[in-house]
Amino acid sequence: MKKFDDDLEFESLNDEPRDTRFILPIIVVAVLLVIVIVALVLLGKNKDTSADLMSTEQSETTETETQTTEVIGNIATTESTEEVEADDPQNGNMGTDTGASVDVTALLSAGSVAESGETTFGIDVARYQGTIDWSQVAASGVQFAMIRVGYRTQKTGEIVADTNAKYNMQEAQANGIKIGVYFFSTAVTEDEAVQEADWVADYISQYQITYPVAFNCEGFENADSRQYAMTQSERTDMAIAFLNEIYNRGYTPMFYAAKNEMLGDAKWDTSRIEKTYKIWVSQYPSVPYPQTAQSDYTGTHAMWQYTNQGTVAGISKPVDVDIAYFGYAGTADAKSDVTPETVGADAEALMNFSDVNETVTAKQSTNLRNIPSQGSDATVVATLQNGETATRTGVSSSGWSRVSYNGQTLYAVSSYLTTDLGYTAPAANTAAETTTTDGSGSGDGLKTKFTACNDVVTAKIEVNLRTLPSVTNPDAAVVAVLKNGETVTRTGINTDYGWSRVDYNGQTLYCVSSYLTSAQ
Repeated sequence: MKKFDDDLEFESLNDEPRDTRFILPIIVVAVLLVIVIVALVLLGKNKDTSADLMSTEQSETTETETQTTEVIGNIATTESTEEVEADDPQNGNMGTDTGASVDVTALLSAGSVAESGETTFGIDVARYQGTIDWSQVAASGVQFAMIRVGYRTQKTGEIVADTNAKYNMQEAQANGIKIGVYFFSTAVTEDEAVQEADWVADYISQYQITYPVAFNCEGFENADSRQYAMTQSERTDMAIAFLNEIYNRGYTPMFYAAKNEMLGDAKWDTSRIEKTYKIWVSQYPSVPYPQTAQSDYTGTHAMWQYTNQGTVAGISKPVDVDIAYFGYAGTADAKSDVTPETVGADAEALMNFSDVNETVTAKQSTNLRNIPSQGSDATVVATLQNGETATRTGVSSSGWSRVSYNGQTLYAVSSYLTTDLGYTAPAANTAAETTTTDGSGSGDGLKTKFTACNDVVTAKIEVNLRTLPSVTNPDAAVVAVLKNGETVTRTGINTDYGWSRVDYNGQTLYCVSSYLTSAQ
């Protein structure tokens, strides 16, 4: 507080009339009394307001949990595996813990939209969920989505955008789902953490980010991690640097970790982080929400990821499901006035393609599709005939090739292609046709010869099972889809055309061999 100057008011105080000297002390005392009374009144109001707010929040939470139960009626659990990029630190296994709700209204928030105590229901997604139909997700009752926007690579330290991040933000926003985002960090210094935060803020600036921007860091105890030599305190400082910069850029920061990493400051200085920032805990009870009402994590937290095996309409892969103990009545405006470009989904999101550069032709003929799928979501753009050529630019272990054909990037089943530009399909074996129901030859499925075998297989990801070994014959109907983890007995294999014959629920069906892998 500023002090009086001896050369100003008080220098002539003794020269004032006696009445003035008595009046001044009385005025000062009166002013102080008024200030004290006003402060006491305001303090009493705050206590009443806090009590009312707590009562309102409890009432709203009870009502919302009832509503969320109806939403979660659309959610089931399933088992599956995911392909992971070699240098992507996120491995899909996000933890195995649970936690409890708290009042988070005092934590650091830079959101421009008023936060409420409503419990809200959401998911978190990355490219590993493939191409999401966000209209179906919205119809299922999902209120928010935490979308991975990128990561720093584990070995090289390069910052990389999630290949479906912009598509997911674009489509979630267009379908009325409120958006938050997260970044997977492998920063080793506070400067790197700030760099990551600035990259994220720039990347999301054209989108309406209402929910928090979260920091995610895992795998730091692996010997090949960039962060392996860091101390717990150093990692915590690095996380706080990221969260502070996110706040400085106008977004609400949030820290994500598994229960067993945060409880009792086990792997992070959680007691430092939770004082200032929202906490997002991952903990998976054996019985999911709402049967398990809340996480058993006893630390302060604002969001609970209660399973990584959710099934949501519009998403073909297992998905993480979240409960937030807060919500927003409105939607935030984008920080940037620039309208984002319209983007499509990453066709290769669920597959890892190795780059190649080689000329190929069809062994006989093969369809070239807009995405690497034989499902109804794929469109046949052209058919490559034997003798015609295309440039193969990528090969995936899932059985697909990426090709450049007439200026378009298209996809073909790898086993239908060959780099032998003089390749001629084997002639039909008439004698064999009289002794086997399969025969040999044409590729329409009617004369394909199989060598007997007996092994148990499953799909690498998923594969169509057809009535004939063909994708062109109109009678080759898809009877079932074999998913990774389900097993069938393979009874025959054809190496010329890449087909397998399998026994599925007592039926003899056919599928592309390169989509299969041994289940033993």
